[in-house]
Amino acid sequence: MEKIVAQSLLFDFYGELLTSHQQKVYQDAVFNDMSLSEVADNYGISRQGVHDLLKRCDKAMEEYEDKLHLIAKFTLIRDKLKDIQETADTMTADCLQENRERIHHLAAEILEEL
Repeated sequence: MEKIVAQSLLFDFYGELLTSHQQKVYQDAVFNDMSLSEVADNYGISRQGVHDLLKRCDKAMEEYEDKLHLIAKFTLIRDKLKDIQETADTMTADCLQENRERIHHLAAEILEEL
């Protein structure tokens, strides 16, 4: 399951950098849960060709992430926004100033990331 989530994130961020053929094959094999044989038949290539293409796509998208870190930044910002939301949800009059400072600090960190 983790592998599918990772592939999904990679494809969401970097899928547009693949060729249209690579995108279609990748989507069919990974997201449409088609077998290598089904994908191979649909595109007129061998099962090994499909396997190799999927591996190349994964590698290319992982290399993009290694260089650009878009997913890492997205994840960090998402986590900080969740923290802001949780802090806001637990605010009481007693700790209003403390929570306000926490939210301000998290917002400043997010702005630095952007």
